[in-house]
Amino acid sequence: MHDAVDACPLCGVLMVDGPSVDRHHLVPKSKKGKEAERCHVVCHRKIHSTLAENELMMYWNTWERLRGHEEIAKYVRWVRKQFSRDPEFIDRHKDTNDRRRRR
Repeated sequence: MHDAVDACPLCGVLMVDGPSVDRHHLVPKSKKGKEAERCHVVCHRKIHSTLAENELMMYWNTWERLRGHEEIAKYVRWVRKQFSRDPEFIDRHKDTNDRRRRR
């Protein structure tokens, strides 16, 4: 079992060291961003699937602004429920894919 270290800056849920944690550049590396912060892998994926790098660089470059984005705010409410069931939640399709492999 991994130890909980700190809270994800996007969803606010404690992160567990391991494959469920990633790093996000608030200003994308491709746009000369240097600083990266730890966050959940699924939260990181949501940010990049919702916003283009130019959008991230120009406006959505703080955790507060990201949490204020309508689609991301809706996602945060959903993902908190997932983490309440599994503190190392990575992918909502994991169980579905596992069941398919067993058939």
